[in-house]
Amino acid sequence: MKKICFGLALMLAGTTASFAANAWKEADVGGHKIYTDAHGMTLYTYDKDAKGASNCDAKCATNWPPLKASASAKGEGDWTVIKRKDGSHMWAYEGKPLYTFKKDKKAGETKGDGVGGVWHTAKAG
Repeated sequence: MKKICFGLALMLAGTTASFAANAWKEADVGGHKIYTDAHGMTLYTYDKDAKGASNCDAKCATNWPPLKASASAKGEGDWTVIKRKDGSHMWAYEGKPLYTFKKDKKAGETKGDGVGGVWHTAKAG
């Protein structure tokens, strides 16, 4: 029985780690390495966010959807999970919350880079 429980615990731990690793990926767009979500949509940071805290709510979050994380997701390395004001969770890289942009319609688009002077593609490395 102990072996079964231990094996199940390893399987569950692997599932959590796999989810974390699959929430984002690196992409080469226009000769620059950036981060995207699992579907290849560009991720952005917002200058008005505090380290480890999102300040993009309501209409802002409609235009800039947060990179959602489950409450049980575990960060790894520079990737962390933060709790939003509404109680949901999202991913952050180096403490910066990450978002997609609703006007990016296909993978690799970066229409959000530079919007309002406060939105920037999340650069890898």
